[in-house]
Amino acid sequence: MSSVPIKPSIPVIVLAAGASSRFGRSKMLLTMPDGQGTLLDRAIELARQLSSDVRVVHGAGYPLMRFRCRQQPGGWVRSPHWQAGLAASLQAGLLSVGPQAKGVFVLLADQPLLNESALGALGHAARALPDVPIAADYDGRPGVPAYLPRWLWPDVMALEGDRGAGQLLAAAGATNVEMPGVHEDVDTVDDWRLIRFRLSRTAQTAR
Repeated sequence: MSSVPIKPSIPVIVLAAGASSRFGRSKMLLTMPDGQGTLLDRAIELARQLSSDVRVVHGAGYPLMRFRCRQQPGGWVRSPHWQAGLAASLQAGLLSVGPQAKGVFVLLADQPLLNESALGALGHAARALPDVPIAADYDGRPGVPAYLPRWLWPDVMALEGDRGAGQLLAAAGATNVEMPGVHEDVDTVDDWRLIRFRLSRTAQTAR
């Protein structure tokens, strides 16, 4: 019998290393309206719409966020220079990935209203075209959630400070896809009040 080759999984990097300075305390520990876990639990749940290989990049708020988490990821990745900004955390995530992966998905941990079907479509598109960068559409600009093919990683590793991969994705001609929920992220307490209300309404509708 001939063996069927197994395609390597495309990991998801969930960026959760920040200090939540604008919020005033760790956002990752915020309790979801239904009481089923934290904001980070929700991020891991969303990440699993993209891949079964989920890695959380941590810095501030660790290890408490790990102890509070119900949805344990496949791996916890420490960003030793998380204070330097987003680029350092993204780079730590890439360094955790083995040589067989053709790319990675990148997800922020504070966008709980992301549409799960749209995430699934992003995952399907990346597997169909693994050399093509794909990103959520922010009014014509690419951003996360995103898929970064391996050939783009050297440019990501050269980033500094609080810069993500948005400009690199734009320069690489990334395919922008509609991703409902990308504009609702938790930066401030007021943001969380509004998002928590919308999550509560969604939960009531589901019941």
